Amino acid sequence: MELDPRGQRFAASITSVVIILVLVTRSPWLALAQTAVFALTATNPRRGPYALLFRQFVLPHIGPPAEREPAAPVRFAQTVGLAFLGAATIAFFAGAPVVGLIFAGLGLVAAFLNAAFGLCLGCEAYLALRRLTAARNSAA
Repeated sequence: MELDPRGQRFAASITSVVIILVLVTRSPWLALAQTAVFALTATNPRRGPYALLFRQFVLPHIGPPAEREPAAPVRFAQTVGLAFLGAATIAFFAGAPVVGLIFAGLGLVAAFLNAAFGLCLGCEAYLALRRLTAARNSAA
């Protein structure tokens, strides 16, 4: 499966806004909602709610992509986001708002870098892990 990278940046933009709202409100329910979005998108990036919004409302106006990217790094990145926002959610519900703010803040940094600059930290981590695994397998 390959994805339109513009859709990933669109999703990262919405994610950034949601996480900013989480940071401002310290809402465990909003953090939980974003965690659920990450869980759905990690399972299948094409079925995530932000991807559906992109295909329904944005893609018809901008046309098909000039290039595509593989889905595996995106799934990995969504799983990392799931871990960070999941930790934030647990912290907020447990009455540890500072810990929740730290984890949500880290998630915001990653989402913002993708939205603003197209730099997907989770995708880069995935590719680095793949290179390390390949190097270990070839050395063995």
